[in-house]
Amino acid sequence: MTEGEAKSALNVPCETLARLEAFADLLREENARQNLVSKASLDHLWSRHVLDSAQLVPLAPPGAWVDLGTGAGFPGLVTALLRPDPTTLIESRRLRADFLSRAIAILGIADRAEVLCANVETPPVRRFAVISARAFAPMDKLLTLGERFADDRTIWLLPKGRNAQTELAAAGASWQGDFRLEPSVTDPDSWIVVAGQVRRRVKGNKAR
Repeated sequence: MTEGEAKSALNVPCETLARLEAFADLLREENARQNLVSKASLDHLWSRHVLDSAQLVPLAPPGAWVDLGTGAGFPGLVTALLRPDPTTLIESRRLRADFLSRAIAILGIADRAEVLCANVETPPVRRFAVISARAFAPMDKLLTLGERFADDRTIWLLPKGRNAQTELAAAGASWQGDFRLEPSVTDPDSWIVVAGQVRRRVKGNKAR
């Protein structure tokens, strides 16, 4: 997918696209100072990272969003540019957290986006309508880390690669809920795990 095709697929207003372009420029500049994304994926920034993040937005309900292990801003900073709801980005690496904070200020979304420089286990417990994480941890560990931010109404949006079904099956030994797989629009071998009513499985309640 070309850059132009990816931008067209986003189908966003010109003002929003301009902000996404500004973020892409900031990331390219910062990538020369710290390795935010690989050079190979930087050549396909709009399809591999921007559109790949934006595809989560139609799957999300309204409400506060938390992105675990945001890294270079994917998907959390992209989704913050696309939604009016508050977004919290959790990133433990100081240099990356500093970059995300600068980007939020420059892009003019400080009224709805914040960065917590911390391990996922340490922020105060809060409940969010949406939890996302991309390339952060295997499914079982991810659910364990994120459960402190979830309630019965929380929707989890977890981009995964070709091992999505395997990870989901493994997590089923410890977790239950409404899980489904949505195909990725950017990679035919990748999937998005969409989950709701996620809770720990009661001991003796075998996965079906």
